[in-house]
Amino acid sequence: MFREKVTMEKVTLNRKEQQRLQVFNEVNLRRLKIGQAAVLMELSLRHTKRLLANYRRKGATALAHGNRGGLPFNKIDCSIREAVIDLARSKYQGFNQQHFSEKLKEREGIALSRSTVRRILLEQGIASPRKRRAPKHRSRRERYPQSGMLLQTDGSPHDWLEGRGSRLCLIGAIDDATNEVPYAYFQDEEDTVGYIRMLREISISHGIPPALYHDQHSIFELSEEKMPSLDEQLAGKRPLTQLGRVMEE
Repeated sequence: MFREKVTMEKVTLNRKEQQRLQVFNEVNLRRLKIGQAAVLMELSLRHTKRLLANYRRKGATALAHGNRGGLPFNKIDCSIREAVIDLARSKYQGFNQQHFSEKLKEREGIALSRSTVRRILLEQGIASPRKRRAPKHRSRRERYPQSGMLLQTDGSPHDWLEGRGSRLCLIGAIDDATNEVPYAYFQDEEDTVGYIRMLREISISHGIPPALYHDQHSIFELSEEKMPSLDEQLAGKRPLTQLGRVMEE
C-alpha cells in the first residue's frame, strides 16, 4: 500500500510527463481512481495501467520518453549528409532539388526523399535554381469611379430552365462601378438584335453609356472584309463595327 508520495528521480521530464507524474501520485495515494486518471491523461485504461505499473517499478524514469537523449531513428548519417552537400556543390551543381534527388538514387546509390534532400541543402544555404521566370503579378483593374461610365456586356447561353424548356441565352449588362444590372433579357440565341435591344433600353432608361466592355461577339468587332480601303480612309470614311453601322443608320 502506498502511503507517501513517490519521490521524483533525477530525470528531466517535459510538462506533459510532469502532469502524468502528479496524476500517478494521486492514484498511489488513493485520492484518484485509475479510470479517472485515464480520462485526465486522455489515454486508454489499458495504457494507463501499463504506465502506472512501470512507474511503480522504475519511478519517474518510466515516464520519460524512451529515446530522450538519443538520436532520432531517421537521422541521416553524417557521411551521407556530407556526400550530398559535396555532390550538390560539384558534380550536380545547378540541378534542381527534384532532379538532384533522382540522380543521387540512380547514380550514387543514395536513396533520399526530395524533402530530405531539400532540408539538407537549405541548411547549407544551397537553394534550388529557378528554371522558369516567376509568374508576373496581375494587379486588379480599378473600377470606374462613377455609375454609368462603363457597362460590361455579355451573352450567356445556358440551360437556364434546367431541362424544363429549350436552352436560352441571357443578354445582359452590369455597371462596372456599382455591380448593378441595368438590363437583362432571355432570348433564343446570342445575336445582334439582342444587343441592339439591350443598348436601346439602357439608353432610354439610363442614358447612353460612354464605354462598353464586351467579349469577341461580331457586333463589337471589326472584320477584315468590312475595313474601308486606303482611298476610302483618306476620303474620311471611318471603319465601323456592325453596331456602329446600325447606330449610324
